[in-house]
Amino acid sequence: MRAYAAHARAAALSALAYRANFLLSLGGVAFQLVALLAVWKVLLSGQSQVGGYDWPHMRSYLLVAFASGALVGTFVDFRMSHRIQSGLVALDLVKPVDYQRARLWETLGGVWIEVAVVALVTTVSIVVSGPPDLPPGPELALFALSMVLLVPLKFIVVYVSTLACFWTQNFVGVLWARQAITGLLSGALVPLAYFPGWLATAAQWSPFAGLTSTPALIFVGQASGRHALLLVAVQLGWLVLLWYTARALFGRALRQLTVHGG
Repeated sequence: MRAYAAHARAAALSALAYRANFLLSLGGVAFQLVALLAVWKVLLSGQSQVGGYDWPHMRSYLLVAFASGALVGTFVDFRMSHRIQSGLVALDLVKPVDYQRARLWETLGGVWIEVAVVALVTTVSIVVSGPPDLPPGPELALFALSMVLLVPLKFIVVYVSTLACFWTQNFVGVLWARQAITGLLSGALVPLAYFPGWLATAAQWSPFAGLTSTPALIFVGQASGRHALLLVAVQLGWLVLLWYTARALFGRALRQLTVHGG
């Protein structure tokens, strides 16, 4: 455990050392929040509800989407992809730690900074627009649990996609493809309720819904009781399934590793 904690500290120190890059990436997510708030306020002005959302609900939804987007940024996957493509991953493999768990702890090392930025932006939003309506106690607890599960789930999605660097040198293409798929199917850009019925159903039961839609639906009251519990259970189920899928995929990826021709 001490070795993994050291990885977390090193990641936090690296994020602080390169804080300009780190904050710029979070700034992009914050700018997206401002843009989406402006767009949806215009779309919902003068209308009571569209697709089950009025303006107060949509504002709360977008705040949760911002928080989920800010957590687990691109710092870890860029570092991981660079080390795979350069061959430095061979040094990681000889360390007496599990490779996948070490990358998770590096992710956790930077989360506290992201949480601080989320808290700051949320506070500014509350001061400007007023506090959002909070769900009842049980749903609020499920929302908090869903946000906690979101961190390792988002990590494992990022981790699996970055393993593609064992097969390709073009990580930027992999990154863009992942961001496009997760941004759409997670409900980060548009709530899944606005999708065609078949696509909304498929997206809601996919692992991507747990990255934004699940905590957001619980927070705005679109999912409550057994429905909310089921969504969190699906989120947890995908986390377990993808974790062990990633371990199997990593074993196959190592067969592609070539360092200095060997």
